[in-house]
Amino acid sequence: MEKLFEGEYRLMQVLWDSGPVSSTRLVELCREQLGWSKSTTYTVLRKLKAKGAVEHENTLVTPLLTRAEAVRTEGAQLEKLAGGLSPFLTAFLGGRKLTREEAQALKDLIDQTMGEE
Repeated sequence: MEKLFEGEYRLMQVLWDSGPVSSTRLVELCREQLGWSKSTTYTVLRKLKAKGAVEHENTLVTPLLTRAEAVRTEGAQLEKLAGGLSPFLTAFLGGRKLTREEAQALKDLIDQTMGEE
């Protein structure tokens, strides 16, 4: 999947929160939540359709890209930019301390990824 730009990501957030929705309702939601005009919504929607992130058939707009997939794609691009997972996490955390709960969740994720229980 290609990188999502800011506006595309914002429209996807509306779709992820609303699920499959009519294009008319999507225009209303984007106007209410993003302050967008109808033409802006349709322009961004066309770009997302070209990327394969949404399906727009018979006025129904359905997200094909999941929120988790978008986050993984962004994370992989940022990790590559940072030069690996460890530098990425260091930069991401920006020197802040993890809470005990965050550290445990991260440890559990590492154990799960390594196949340990």
